[in-house]
Amino acid sequence: MDISIFREYDIRGIYPTTLDEKNAFSIGVELGKIMREYDKSVFVGHDARVHGRSLFEALSAGLQSSGLKVYDLGLIPTPVAYFAAFNEIDNIQCPNSIMITGSHNPKEYNGFKITLNQNPFYGKDIQALKNTLLNAKHEIKPLKETPEKINALEAYQRYLIKDFKHLKNLKYKIALDFGNGVGALGLEPILKALNIDFSSLYSDPNGNFPNHHPDPSEAKNLQDLEQHMQENAISIGFAFDGDADRIAMLSSHHIYAGDELAILFAKRLHAQGITPFVIGEVKCSQVMYNTINTFGKTLMYKTGHSNLKIKLKETHAHFAAEMSGHIFFKERYFGYDDALYACLRALELLLEQTPSDLENTIKNLPYSYTTPEEKIAVSEEEKFEIIHNLQETLKNPPSHFPKIKEIISIDGVRVVFEHGFGLIRASNTTPYLVSRFEGKDETTALEYKRALLNLLEK
Repeated sequence: MDISIFREYDIRGIYPTTLDEKNAFSIGVELGKIMREYDKSVFVGHDARVHGRSLFEALSAGLQSSGLKVYDLGLIPTPVAYFAAFNEIDNIQCPNSIMITGSHNPKEYNGFKITLNQNPFYGKDIQALKNTLLNAKHEIKPLKETPEKINALEAYQRYLIKDFKHLKNLKYKIALDFGNGVGALGLEPILKALNIDFSSLYSDPNGNFPNHHPDPSEAKNLQDLEQHMQENAISIGFAFDGDADRIAMLSSHHIYAGDELAILFAKRLHAQGITPFVIGEVKCSQVMYNTINTFGKTLMYKTGHSNLKIKLKETHAHFAAEMSGHIFFKERYFGYDDALYACLRALELLLEQTPSDLENTIKNLPYSYTTPEEKIAVSEEEKFEIIHNLQETLKNPPSHFPKIKEIISIDGVRVVFEHGFGLIRASNTTPYLVSRFEGKDETTALEYKRALLNLLEK
């Protein structure tokens, strides 16, 4: 078995070279042994990828071999699998779920996002599973019985229609780009029930993703939506990734980063008389932390959806946000990343404000220049050692190095300077270092970038 499929937050590989039916069966057997300690059943769903159903059958056969009853959620967005683990569905309560998805990755990818007893299964748990599988030998077997179909999608939709009934007849038309992922299956029936006028691009699930890559965190994948909004005079739009746990929001003159959305959501909570407590990740701008801290409280934590879900549960914060568009609401919801839910929370912003008001809120923030996230190729074996060496070097930086206010090392190295910050961290999922820099202006940001990258090279 190719051990590269065992990542920090999930299991993910390329079909059929590193992840195939034989691997899926073996993972099902060993994962089933762990899951049955908490419950004798598991919900399993899949996204639109062409190999999703085949992997579903192999994984389910492995889970059944370990004595688990498998409930088939069918073709769904990832948040529906999470929802099923937190709610009674068709008189069945089960805290375990597995979503078969390649998320925002290209069409040849697939994998498993795992919820065990309503908690993400990640990190050391995934590595322990990997070690078990290295010594295990399983001969693939067919399904013992056809998994029982459970309509979690309709239960999810009923829940959100009820929770967002105040959005009925919203006065704005919205544009949506589903990128041929599964988001439309979840969201469009909700919008119709609420009588919200919308226009969709690429709403048909198609695992070949014929129109563009299903990742809304890359600006090039938003061009079709931007053009559609312009041609049809639509002032607000949303884009989703392949499994609908990442969101991008657009207005006529702005694309909102995840930390900007966090500011808007926090301001609305504050206007409702709630002092917001918001968790961000190390890539979020200092402007976000400083702004929210003027009327609420923030906590900086590690990047990664599993990390943030655990921290949100531990701290009882109202929500958490990642730059990439993963938004996790604990206030009024269950604390997992759900882009369809985040879209509806974003539409609530329009109950009191116009799209122009939202743009002005961001425009009136203290100006800062932020570099795009950049990757530096390194070996898988060396990446964490490089970060450690950089941390040691920064204890006694060169005399010409910009003045350091603080060094944050919860996830890589975030160096807080007088007028911005520099971040270098090791990716948990790929053989890269990831960098990001922010300054009061472009010159300052690039000065910090040069200083830190020169130190890294040495």
